[in-house]
Amino acid sequence: MSELERPSLDRRALGLALTRLANAKASDTACPGVAADRRARRIGITGAPGTGKSTLAGKLALIRSRRGRLGVLAIDPTSPKSGGAILGDRIRMDDLAGSENIYIRSFASRSASDGLTDNLPELLDTMDAFGFDEIILETVGVGQVEHAARTQVDTLILVLPPDAGDVVQAMKAGIMEIADIFAVNKSDMPPAMKMATEIKRIVALTQRGTAGWVPPVILTSHSDSNSLATLSEQVDRHLAWLLSSGQHGLRARERQKYRLRRFLERRMQEVLDRASASFFELPLGQQMAQVIATLGERDSK
Repeated sequence: MSELERPSLDRRALGLALTRLANAKASDTACPGVAADRRARRIGITGAPGTGKSTLAGKLALIRSRRGRLGVLAIDPTSPKSGGAILGDRIRMDDLAGSENIYIRSFASRSASDGLTDNLPELLDTMDAFGFDEIILETVGVGQVEHAARTQVDTLILVLPPDAGDVVQAMKAGIMEIADIFAVNKSDMPPAMKMATEIKRIVALTQRGTAGWVPPVILTSHSDSNSLATLSEQVDRHLAWLLSSGQHGLRARERQKYRLRRFLERRMQEVLDRASASFFELPLGQQMAQVIATLGERDSK
């Protein structure tokens, strides 16, 4: 479908649909939604707080929105005390304001403990149904717990600050092994080149003996348009490799596994939240039997 044939984006309808899903219980998302005619390419951006990933996501969105409709979903941490979230990522994406091809929405992480947000697969499906060509997903940014981001996107960019030596050591056996592209941000700072060299060394070690995609290490800066263009080109290279190598189908299956697991986790939590005090006095076997019976009874309706 060409841009001339595609209907204009109904931002109000999309906003209402996303809000409804963001607030929905797991039991309300059990039925599949409307199937989309196409699937948007998904680009994930993750990294520790303070790396500049929100600004980088905004700059990348400006470049890639020239090709079609692009959505940005930014996830902010929910306070374990108040349950609220600042949702400040949009503040750092002011350059995107007014762009007809870009839609930005922030979400609180809510009960998700993996750097994502509740009902994220359903939110992404809704973006597909509204005809987006690409979606940039910016995660909370808390480190290794964000492995789940790997399953939800086609290409995962790990953003690192130029002085992240200790952070890299802590991450080495975690998210460092699943990133598709490394972006050493704020490259105008002196330690950036040294940091990039260290990342390349780690990549060489972790990729030894494998045949396939070797994650590139890009020096980026929000003020350097050439570095941003290079990052976008590497995203294109990786998306093309996914399709040619057959990896795209494998990642789609992992995505479905995550969706089912999160649904079951949230449904279980809903049942436990409603349980009476006397329930927890029962033997464990009886507790499990009651929970299974409750899930089966509710979800069969």
